[in-house]
Amino acid sequence: MSGLTGWVDYERDLRAHGADITWAVGTLACRGPDGEGTWAGRHAALGRRALHTLQGARTGPVKVIEDGRLLTVVSHTGTVLNHAELRRELIARGHRFVTTGDGEVLARAYLQWGAGFCEHVLGPFAAAVWDEREETLLLARDRMGVQPLFYATTPAGVVFGSTMTSVLTHSQVSSTVDAEGLCEVLSYAGTPGLTPFRDLRKVRAGHVLRFTRKGTESIRYWGLTTKPHDDDLKETVGRVRDLLQEGVRLHLTGDAPLSAMLSGGLDSSAISALASAELRHKGEGRLRTFAVSFAGHDHGFRPDDQRSAPDAPYVAAMVASLDADHTEVVVDSADLIDPVVRAAVLRVKELPTPFGDMNTSAYLLARAASEHTRITMVGEGADLIFQGTSWQHEPEIARSGTFPWIAVGQQRGHAAGLGCGLLDPGLLHRLDPAGYARRRFAESGAEVEHLPGASADERLMRELCYANMTRFAENQNNHVEALGQSLGMEVRIPYWHHRLVEYVYNAPWSMQTHDGREKSLLRSAVADLLPDSVLHRRKSPFPVIQDPAYDKGLRAELSELLADQAAPVRPLMDVKAVKRLLADPGSLAGGWLSRTNVELLLQLDAWLRGHSVQLAV
Repeated sequence: MSGLTGWVDYERDLRAHGADITWAVGTLACRGPDGEGTWAGRHAALGRRALHTLQGARTGPVKVIEDGRLLTVVSHTGTVLNHAELRRELIARGHRFVTTGDGEVLARAYLQWGAGFCEHVLGPFAAAVWDEREETLLLARDRMGVQPLFYATTPAGVVFGSTMTSVLTHSQVSSTVDAEGLCEVLSYAGTPGLTPFRDLRKVRAGHVLRFTRKGTESIRYWGLTTKPHDDDLKETVGRVRDLLQEGVRLHLTGDAPLSAMLSGGLDSSAISALASAELRHKGEGRLRTFAVSFAGHDHGFRPDDQRSAPDAPYVAAMVASLDADHTEVVVDSADLIDPVVRAAVLRVKELPTPFGDMNTSAYLLARAASEHTRITMVGEGADLIFQGTSWQHEPEIARSGTFPWIAVGQQRGHAAGLGCGLLDPGLLHRLDPAGYARRRFAESGAEVEHLPGASADERLMRELCYANMTRFAENQNNHVEALGQSLGMEVRIPYWHHRLVEYVYNAPWSMQTHDGREKSLLRSAVADLLPDSVLHRRKSPFPVIQDPAYDKGLRAELSELLADQAAPVRPLMDVKAVKRLLADPGSLAGGWLSRTNVELLLQLDAWLRGHSVQLAV
């Protein structure tokens, strides 16, 4: 996956600013353990940190020179899953390759098709393409937005990079967060193109941005479109199976050790089963799998409204079914509350969230896997594609008129959204994050195309599905991608195979729930691959720790924060509410939901410090 960064300035000679691009590349060190490279021309400079998963891949930006003339320079991240097929096509069209990596494939695809090259590329990628002949820059991002790409315009050009930090380090880019930016954080809105920082933007999924001396042009090359679905149920299930297999097969591309994350749920188990079968068919042996569990869960697990059982028995059933080479990663409260680990997670994610222990345990799982593998497959995306989120099956939440993840919090007493309970009431009144979320949800709904004659329920479910895949996924993709990338491991998401997404998006709600449950199409498509216990398991979110020692650690951190009069988050804090929480020994006894207020406040403070955020709210 690697990391890219760069700078275009039409008024400076950037050959004299090599130190600046080298510094920016240095901020991407965790994304590329295999070295770095830079290139600087008169008005453009590009850099790259490399994580090699394909043989022959170049470390730095790729240059195409013909007849002694520089044509284009490309810096990219991710993997072109169809690079071999594209290479053959381009050779047939007269291109002569001098490298074997996928960077030159992107460069020559641009020379062949211009800004339309993205339509020919499969897989998660982001690319910066400098055309030396025309002095233009293209910033391109994959269809599903798995690979992040940020940018900030300057008076004479643009600065860009794979992380927010790589752009914010530039002297011409401010780290100011205004009221809208803070609302973006608190609502988890995932507004396409936006970040919390006023000067910083994100290239939208499925888009190309073209920068010239005259200005900027945005080109959409892919998006969710509504079409009639003509297949019957049997045909639909069969087509879903075919597309799943195609997606998994594509995502097995690479020359590095590969694994899968396994939770014992339907999503990860289906991917693991398909990947295992494909590896055996190719004679490549057993699939390596990894799962996380919590110390004490084997005998002390307590069911709640979302998690009826621990993952371990279902993981064991899948491991036995696949004969997988399995590793169980056991974590405890000390691991999850470790300040060094928590700081590393926030540094990687670059944004605060109220889901502290879930993020940290996912990081620890990825860290363990990265010691053995460079590529791992995950089950993310299935809930969003196959209508698996609980909120789509709860009428009160589905019809709330806001993002369902906001409505879930409101239903459980979090009026402004999950994690906002320790923020100053006056601040929340001024910001109105709940109102912000409603407006952004309305914007999302307005983008949706509907079929003539669609019922009210069909229209609502399509709008919720669209919000899931264009807003919620915008946050989730970057979270999942960044955790693995920071540890020298490429995370792949087969469910985001765009052909599968296009097909399932247009399957009617009646088919999506044909067996009376969530994810009906997925369950039917893989019914022959999974043990019955896994196939019919009640949906269970990512596990959370239930050890009171973790709550004790959070309370200790919160007490220290309260005592710090100079804490950056102090102006945002409801001091009285914090004191009440600390005075009540049972305040966090309600499990993960009761912890969200503390988790978000602690992460907000660390984020404000770590990014030198200038608040303008």
